[in-house]
Amino acid sequence: MRTFLKVLGIIGIVLLVLVVVAATWFAWTVRRSWPQTSGTIDVPGLSASVEVVRDSRGVPDIYADTPADLFFAQGYVHAQDRFWEMDFRRHITSGRLSEMFGKSQVDTDAFIRTLGWRRVAEQEYGMLSERSRATLQSYADGVNAYLKDHAGATLSLEYVILGLNNSSYTVEPWDPVDSVAWLKALAWDLHGNEDDEVDRVLTSSVVGIDRTEQLYPPYPYDTHQPIVTSGAVVDGAFDPGATATQTDTAALRIPADAIPVLQRVSEATSLLDDVLGPRGEGIGSNSWVISGDLTDTGKPLLANDPHLAPMMPSLWYQAGLHCRNVSADCPFEVSGWTMAVMPGVFIGHNQDIAWGFTNLGPDVSDLVLEKVEGDTYLVDGEQRPMTTREEVIKVAGGDPVTITVRETEHGPLVSDVAEAGDDYVVVGQEAPVPAPGETPPDEVPDRGDGYAVALRWTALTPETTFDAFDAISTATGWDDFRKAAALAAVPSQNLVYADVDGNIGYQAPGKIPIRRGYDGKWPVPGWSSQYDWDGYIPFEALPYAYNPDEGWIVTANQAAVYPDYAYFLTDDWSYGARSQRIVDRVVAATSDGRKMTSQEMSAIQFDAWNEIAAFLTDDLVALAAGTSAEDAAALFEGWDHQQQVDSAPGAYFNAFWRSLMTRMFDSTLSRAGVESNRGDRFFQVVMDLWDEPNDPWWQDGTDPANTDRDATVRAALESAAQELRDAQGDDPTGWRWGVMHTLELENQSLGKSGIGPIEWLFNRGPVEVGGGGSIVQATGWSPPDGYAVDWVPSMRQVVDLADLDRSTWVNLTGASGHAFNPNYNDQNEAWRTGEHFPWPFTRSAVDAAAQERLTLQPPQQ
Repeated sequence: MRTFLKVLGIIGIVLLVLVVVAATWFAWTVRRSWPQTSGTIDVPGLSASVEVVRDSRGVPDIYADTPADLFFAQGYVHAQDRFWEMDFRRHITSGRLSEMFGKSQVDTDAFIRTLGWRRVAEQEYGMLSERSRATLQSYADGVNAYLKDHAGATLSLEYVILGLNNSSYTVEPWDPVDSVAWLKALAWDLHGNEDDEVDRVLTSSVVGIDRTEQLYPPYPYDTHQPIVTSGAVVDGAFDPGATATQTDTAALRIPADAIPVLQRVSEATSLLDDVLGPRGEGIGSNSWVISGDLTDTGKPLLANDPHLAPMMPSLWYQAGLHCRNVSADCPFEVSGWTMAVMPGVFIGHNQDIAWGFTNLGPDVSDLVLEKVEGDTYLVDGEQRPMTTREEVIKVAGGDPVTITVRETEHGPLVSDVAEAGDDYVVVGQEAPVPAPGETPPDEVPDRGDGYAVALRWTALTPETTFDAFDAISTATGWDDFRKAAALAAVPSQNLVYADVDGNIGYQAPGKIPIRRGYDGKWPVPGWSSQYDWDGYIPFEALPYAYNPDEGWIVTANQAAVYPDYAYFLTDDWSYGARSQRIVDRVVAATSDGRKMTSQEMSAIQFDAWNEIAAFLTDDLVALAAGTSAEDAAALFEGWDHQQQVDSAPGAYFNAFWRSLMTRMFDSTLSRAGVESNRGDRFFQVVMDLWDEPNDPWWQDGTDPANTDRDATVRAALESAAQELRDAQGDDPTGWRWGVMHTLELENQSLGKSGIGPIEWLFNRGPVEVGGGGSIVQATGWSPPDGYAVDWVPSMRQVVDLADLDRSTWVNLTGASGHAFNPNYNDQNEAWRTGEHFPWPFTRSAVDAAAQERLTLQPPQQ
């Protein structure tokens, strides 16, 4: 027995030693890539020393004597904290993910190569100002200075994991075009409505044009005001007292044989969702600015929270960029939100102005149906030759794949990316596209060799958008700001503005096409030149506002102007649920002589009021009477329609809403290959249908016995109540929205590997959150997919122009991109609960908050 116990003891000691050794090796491997953030580092390429001062959350403020050293240091610091993210992003935009991850990414690379993002970025780089090119080169030099001394495990833990499957992968030097190309990814996330174009066609092929149009109702201008409340364009200038008219749209028939091609396009355009996050309705951002006349400080307050797909780490990287002596030669004194891939600050403030972005969402793309014969396409009765090129996609662990990219004068053929298969079915015989007047069906060309679809998109034409970010960050007033905004071609954003002198403003910039007699809501026939674009809206004609009488400006992706505006921007706005709620909160907070505070601004950002719940719940209580859902519907009595984490009525209402969407739309739309997704468009659809209880859309697709509104709504109420009883217990008062509505923070590359231990390394969560889709606290979810969060406020800021050091901010995750680093996810809990952190700006405030100081200096001789 003693011998047995002795052997057990030895085995125990050996196992303990192995555990200690393994833990030590793991900790050493994880920490190898953590950067040096204090002391001194000799860095070749600098002309003088640079200070990097970090606070307790690892947020750096960088101080330099010249722009070259400042942006060199920004590149170095970005590489310190986020290089894997940077490397991954440049492989996305160049269509080279297969070089990292193998054949699983060939389709994604083929789509990007077809669009030619990198090719366009190379052209743009040569068009930029000398100052912008110098900035980009300095940034690249700083990144490469860090790469010179770091590789593999010392660069980021992800490279250790990548090496297990791709041991031959090597990191290339950073190129300035790598930075410019990222603008294409941003533009893709925020561009036009081609998904809606396809969905309209596919839906109409099943239910017809009239019923399809019911799913795209007009914007509710009577209840949800636009950003700019009046005006049109007269003689090339925006006149807030003028009115104008807008072109109507007719329809022509699209060949039934083309329907499968459009289905392929829908699949192709979704290829980037896994690496860039989902796009679609209900997705947007909030920003608003309040005049000093309405604030407790007498100076403006500006709030912004852009809504994007959640990712680990966050898209944003907080930083301050400071010239030690601000002058014409070194004009940068700016702090805010950067992206680890590009130099500069994108959203934030300098010493004079503050600014924020939301997506304007103009229709800047068209899907163009092409009649093809071989490598030619039909235009006005003649076959024109396509432009073709070959792209070779290198594949880790496999043979290269060569694709042929074909382009017409309208754009690349995105339908070439996905091959036709037996699973594609012609789902109807009639589907409309816009046309100026009636075009007989027999004028549609015969199938012949078939049809293809080109993407005509403003971002595929080289522009100088990068120049805008430098110009905005150094603007000193409204005139400078507008001149800078004029350079922002793609993506087109709502820009809100405030300055230390007390002014507020709004500007809609961007390269927005003028269409000839059609509105871009349906695919157009490329075989007729009458559907070509007729130039672009002049910047001087784009909507703006400066010190409006209301004393505030609210943008949340709602309509920018009333429909009498002279030009067509889009009809696919967000329908104003978020924007009007913000307007109502601002009006309430500033009524009767009250003054808005910074704390009230951040409280509005966390508002979780549900517009469609407020519209429906009284009727739902009545309809639930006498059913198995009566006790659950009692939750709605006295509910304030706020759906925070602990909300029982919020849990039940969203379960009901999901069931209702499934019953009303999913079975019908799924036959067309269309998803009843999200967003306040469906809020408006249901509101418009509510007083039409026998409309065909009330037919229950899951139970044919329910043919009208009341029957289908009761069925949804009952099934939702049973769902929650099964999941959370029989007592409705104990149900919680947060149990259902959770956020998983996933690494956008390895975090989706499907391998549990790898995902554990890099992902965080799930965490319970409140809010919801088309709610100011915009934690979006998609009814077909469940309640999990797929869209979030990616950051929040409130800028106080009375004292910039009193401004506040919070990131979704943290500054560091290194797993297990203390700053990897240290801001998420504050983000989740609606808290903000202090945002130091002046040198004294930065020094007071300093936790670590790093000096980067030229090598000492």
